[in-house]
Amino acid sequence: MDFNLKKLTSDAGVFFTRAVQFTEEKLGSAEKTELDAHLENLIARADCTKNWTEKIFRQTEVLLQPNPIDHTGARIEEFFYEKLDKKIPSRTTNGELLGQYMLDAAKDFGPGTPYGSTLITVGEYQSRLGGAEREFLQTSAINFLTPLRNFLEGDWRTISKERRLLENRRLDLDICKARVKKAKQAEAKAAAEPDFQETRPRNYVLSASASAAEQELRVAQTEFDRQAEVTRLLLEGISSTHVNHLRCLHEFVEAQATYYAQCHQYMQELQKELSSANSDTYPNSFASNANPSTSATSPSPVSSATLPGVSPPCLASTSTPGIAREPSGPLKIQDVQQPSTGHRKAKVLYDYDAHDTSELSLLADELITVYTVPGMDPDWLVGERGNQKGKVPVTYLELLS
Repeated sequence: MDFNLKKLTSDAGVFFTRAVQFTEEKLGSAEKTELDAHLENLIARADCTKNWTEKIFRQTEVLLQPNPIDHTGARIEEFFYEKLDKKIPSRTTNGELLGQYMLDAAKDFGPGTPYGSTLITVGEYQSRLGGAEREFLQTSAINFLTPLRNFLEGDWRTISKERRLLENRRLDLDICKARVKKAKQAEAKAAAEPDFQETRPRNYVLSASASAAEQELRVAQTEFDRQAEVTRLLLEGISSTHVNHLRCLHEFVEAQATYYAQCHQYMQELQKELSSANSDTYPNSFASNANPSTSATSPSPVSSATLPGVSPPCLASTSTPGIAREPSGPLKIQDVQQPSTGHRKAKVLYDYDAHDTSELSLLADELITVYTVPGMDPDWLVGERGNQKGKVPVTYLELLS
């Protein structure tokens, strides 16, 4: 008990002395031993590595587990399984759960009904997507998250511990320097006093005190140099950490590419199955889905006219899907007069080259006046720009109020 009390008292005294030294350094009233430039650069690089590794690690966790509640629960589950030294069971993904719900719903609605059979098809592919996601999460956790976590919870803690020891050794060194300086000043002051013979015993004491302080300084300097070397070796290992994290990053990107490729393949297969099933069940209603290229290049004239930014429809000189040509031949634009009411402004969405003298060429972003005339095809309007007049396709315009 006495030994523990003495040790506790000694540790408290050391802590108090270091706190005083640290405070005086902050106030500028005490000298501070500076680390060499190489070690300072290593420390700055290590701090940068730790900060960015922590941010990347946290954000990757959010990416792989977006729901904060699920993320917290997963962390708690990992903690308990780690303490029990057991393997963490694979978690059911949202895609797999959605697929299971769809399959269960199909049983109640009837697998033979169109809705039920479609639920079965989509549910199976949702389960496949969920399985691909689960494999991606597991691969990313093993190949990317685990190495980052090991660095933060292992290597970095060791580095931080040695850096704290180095800081304590530096404070002890500066304290010893201050003691030596104070002892020498007292010795010099005593030697300069006039009654030197009378103060000779006290001078011996001061000289012995200065010698003891110098001995403590040499010991403190040795311990500081040794700790600085240990810390330097650990900090230089950050380069190896970067190499390891670079390899892990490549593996993470590879896992992402594999996952998204699987998802793309599954969705293409699902679209083909749905298109085939719909064309068999509703041949007229889903004709456009059975021919994706037609639906992609021939947007509805009404929707395209009101949605800026859609891709311009492909117009042919003779027959154009989505825009009907007038069967009676070119309209005689010269005979058309602008009505007193019913005309409005329109913004041109895309460039358009006229195919005959009855049409008006357009430039993107220009404003023209448009109106319709009786008997004219609804996919076309009459456009005027100054003295120029001609037919213009509705799909190339955004009608303004």
